[in-house]
Amino acid sequence: MPELPEVEVTRRGIAPQIAGRRISAVTVREPRLRWRVPAAVRRLAGRTVRGVTRRAKYLLLDCGEGHLILHLGMSGSLRVLPPDTAPQKHDHFDLVFGDRMLRLRDPRRFGAVLWTAAGIATHPLLRHLGIEPLSRAFDGPRLLALTRAHRTAIKPFLMDSRRLAGVGNIYASESLYRARIDPRTPARKLTAAQCARLASAVKATLRAAIRAGGSSLRDFVGSDGVYGCFQQRYRVYEREGQRCRECGARVRRLVQGQRSTYFCPSCQR
Repeated sequence: MPELPEVEVTRRGIAPQIAGRRISAVTVREPRLRWRVPAAVRRLAGRTVRGVTRRAKYLLLDCGEGHLILHLGMSGSLRVLPPDTAPQKHDHFDLVFGDRMLRLRDPRRFGAVLWTAAGIATHPLLRHLGIEPLSRAFDGPRLLALTRAHRTAIKPFLMDSRRLAGVGNIYASESLYRARIDPRTPARKLTAAQCARLASAVKATLRAAIRAGGSSLRDFVGSDGVYGCFQQRYRVYEREGQRCRECGARVRRLVQGQRSTYFCPSCQR
């Protein structure tokens, strides 16, 4: 599933191409995505996209009187293409801007194309989201405060979007490795020093992934069709049984919350 870095890479790719441009046409080939594409989306022609922002793993296109909410789901990608590009089997949605169009490709159809005319912060999918991990507000003291009441292990805590918005499975494992913290540690037992290290590690990991174009394990490509390459730099994720790049110990895998966690038993004591 595309995680925060992949969504941010997409946002940075499409924003210069569509911000400030008028929507000239909308095509919905397959409305049956994770949630049915609402009829209001088909009536967006004539509106201008004022800006493209991101909240957690959601892309938000500000159309003045409302927002188009896009989610890439499990296998989605957004491409900016010439408007006469022929659609392929899994190309479900086009937003045309005269000489270019934004196209959603989603083989598994777990993505979303939604519309809201209400305040974006009150939308049911967004109103319960936690702090943005790349924001200035997220730091060691804030993480320390967030973790005090939680007995859950720190790895699933990082992935709880109600606490921290958008840190997925890959980047939680990689961040904990950078911070040298065992993923099984109860969140409330982290010290102030550990929280400071972990907050910095989360930001450093996400920023490094964005610079690398994200991770392309299966379907993800950026808006220009280029695959991300951060997967080539993983330190622990999907490296079970391989040598730790720092100490040489074997990377281990365990399951937490039905998700795979990877860690170094020596570096992350």
